[in-house]
Amino acid sequence: MQNDIIKCGLTEQTDSQFVDSIEKEAYVWYEKNWKHDDYEHSHHRSQLTFVEEGYQYFHIDQKIYLVPQNHIIWIPSGKLHKITSEAQTVNLMVFLFKSVFKDDFYRDLQVFAVSAVLKEMLLYASKWSQSVTEDEEQDIFFKAILKSLPNFCKESNFLEIPVPKDERLIPVCHYINVNFKYNLDIDSLAEKGKMSVRSLQRIFKNETGITLQKYHQLIRILKSIELIDTKQYTLSQIAYLVGYQSLSAFTSSYFSIMKSKPKINKK
Repeated sequence: MQNDIIKCGLTEQTDSQFVDSIEKEAYVWYEKNWKHDDYEHSHHRSQLTFVEEGYQYFHIDQKIYLVPQNHIIWIPSGKLHKITSEAQTVNLMVFLFKSVFKDDFYRDLQVFAVSAVLKEMLLYASKWSQSVTEDEEQDIFFKAILKSLPNFCKESNFLEIPVPKDERLIPVCHYINVNFKYNLDIDSLAEKGKMSVRSLQRIFKNETGITLQKYHQLIRILKSIELIDTKQYTLSQIAYLVGYQSLSAFTSSYFSIMKSKPKINKK
């Protein structure tokens, strides 16, 4: 890996470790048409990422977290993470904090929807993008954002896609990921995992914390989000493409996962 690659004000050194020589407690980096680094890396600063447009997948601790448009992810200091996305356009705002408050909230990874108030605060902060000079208003404003995060956060574990460690489950997950449009065939999945149906259901639940049926639903909804992002299909077409027999069935399933109804944002 080449040394001295600067990303978000951080300099990449060996072993995908990013460090910085910036003295400021916090700063923001806003970019349109974001080009992500699809390899695992970490840094000492805690990270708050706001996805203004598009979506991103964050691969962290054997799980994949979907962060769609108008959502944020909080990544504690030192946490290894990898980012991928197939979105046509990704506009991101990344806040990097040298120190945080002592509340338990800041020690754990968080993903949640951005409220109207928080969104306005984040967009206002974009005026300081890439500024590393001291600014009293900025320092106070960023500290206010940081302090307010626990109050804005709502549990959003529905955006979390588990990745099993048991090697027998890898072909099972791969098959579902490829054939998500079709109904689950538990017997075929058990054959791919080389175990009984009962063992597959028990081991999968123990490994991931969710059932095969729930995993299948999550994958369908993730695929629908990718299709919605392309703006090439109607919602009825997307419902069919991801395996639902009706728009109402798709809308109900989408709402149960995302806590909002699907919609296509046309520019």
